[in-house]
Amino acid sequence: MKSGLPKVMHEIGGLPMVGHVLKALKTAGSERITVVIGPEASALETFVYEQAPNARCYVQHERLGTAHAVLAARPSLEFDADDVLVLFGDTPLVTPETVGKVRQALAEGADLAVLGFETGNPFGYGRLLTENGRLVAIREEKDASEEERGITFCNSGIMGFNGPNVLSLLDAIGNGNAKSEFYLTDAVEIANARGLNVVSVTGSQTETQGINTRAQLASCEADFQDRMRRAAMDNGCTLLAPQTVFFSHDTKLDADVIVEQNVVFGPGVKVAGGARIRAFSHLEGAVVGSRSVVGPYARLRPGAVLGTDTRIGNFVEVKNATFGAGAKANHLSYIGDASVGSKSNIGAGTITCNYDGFLKHRTEIGAGSFVGSNSTLVAPIKLGNGAFVAAGSVITDDVSHDALAFGRSRQVVKEGKAKALRTRLKAEKDGKS
Repeated sequence: MKSGLPKVMHEIGGLPMVGHVLKALKTAGSERITVVIGPEASALETFVYEQAPNARCYVQHERLGTAHAVLAARPSLEFDADDVLVLFGDTPLVTPETVGKVRQALAEGADLAVLGFETGNPFGYGRLLTENGRLVAIREEKDASEEERGITFCNSGIMGFNGPNVLSLLDAIGNGNAKSEFYLTDAVEIANARGLNVVSVTGSQTETQGINTRAQLASCEADFQDRMRRAAMDNGCTLLAPQTVFFSHDTKLDADVIVEQNVVFGPGVKVAGGARIRAFSHLEGAVVGSRSVVGPYARLRPGAVLGTDTRIGNFVEVKNATFGAGAKANHLSYIGDASVGSKSNIGAGTITCNYDGFLKHRTEIGAGSFVGSNSTLVAPIKLGNGAFVAAGSVITDDVSHDALAFGRSRQVVKEGKAKALRTRLKAEKDGKS
C-alpha cells in the first residue's frame, strides 16, 4: 500500500476495512472476537477496541505464515468454543450471511469448512479439490497440475473449524516448505488424514476479494458502492443516477427518499422517508427529516438536524445546527452552532458568526422568525419567536418576541452628486493618460 497506516486501516465507505469485518462478525452472532495485529500497530488496536470493546488483540511478532498468525491468539483458541472462524482484515466485503453459511456447515457436522468462490480467471488462486462433496485438498497455483489449474473453484482463505479440533489441527501444521512458513491451508490435508469431515462452502468472488494495493482498494470501494446503491433501491429509494451517488458504511435512507445526481453521503447520515436530496450535495453526520429538501449544492456538516418539511437550498452550509419543522434557508447562507425555530425563514447571504477565535457560541432563532438577506448574527445571541431582522443588518444584541431589528447605518441620498462624481473621476483618469 506504500503507506504509514496499517493496511487494514485504509477505508472502504468511510470505515477502515477491518471495521467491516468486525461488523460482519458481530452481525453474524460471533460471541468472541480476537484480532491478531502486527507490532507497532497501536492505532489499529485502539480502533478494534472502539468497534468491539469485548474483543481481544494479540501481536504476531514474526510473520511466519497464516497458521502462525492464528496461533498467536492461542489463549482465545483455548476457550471451549463450538466453532472458530478465521477471517482476514483485508477482506472487507464478506457478508454476515456468508459467515453464517460457514457456521451452518460446522453446525451440520463439518469439522473444517473452507469458503471458496467460482471465477472465470483462477490464475494465482489456490484451487479447491473436491471429491463426492468432500474437500480433499487446496492446491496452490505453483503446485497444481495442468488439469488442476483448469479448476475454477478457488480458495478465499476464510475457514471455519469445529471448536474442539482447532488447536490440534493448527499445532500439527509444519513449515517444511520453501518459505519455512506455517500455512493454514495445510489443515485441510491434515484433517482429511485424520478422517475428519472437511467441506467447502461457496461464496462470491466479489465479497471475498482481498486488498494489497491502492488499485485493489479502489476496485473494492467500487464494489462496495454498487452494493450500497442496490440495497438503497431495493429498500424503496430512488437514485436518479445511481453511479454518481456515493455512500458511507452507515448511511441510512428510509423508503421514498429521492437522491439526485452527484450526491455524497459521508459517515453518520440518516434521511427520513419522502425527503429529497438534490444534485451535488454533500452530507455528513446529519439527520434529514421527512419531506425535507436539501440542495442542490448544499452541505450538511456534523450535527445538522433538519425537522420535517425543511428546506436547505443551494450553497447553504449547516453545521451543528437544528432546523424546526418547516424552517427554510434557501440560498447562500452559513448556519453554524445554531437552532432555527419552526417555520422560520433565513434570507440569502445570512451567516451566524459562531467563532471568536477561541470559543464557539450559539445563535438561537425562535419560531416564525424572518431574517432578511445579507444579515450577520453575532453569537451568542437570541431572536425571539416572530422576530424580524431587516436585510443587511449586523445583529449583536438579543431581539425579543415579535420585535423588528435594524442593525445598519442610515441611507443618505445626495441628489445630482453622481453626475458630478463621474465628471471628476473621468477628468482624473484623462489627466493620467
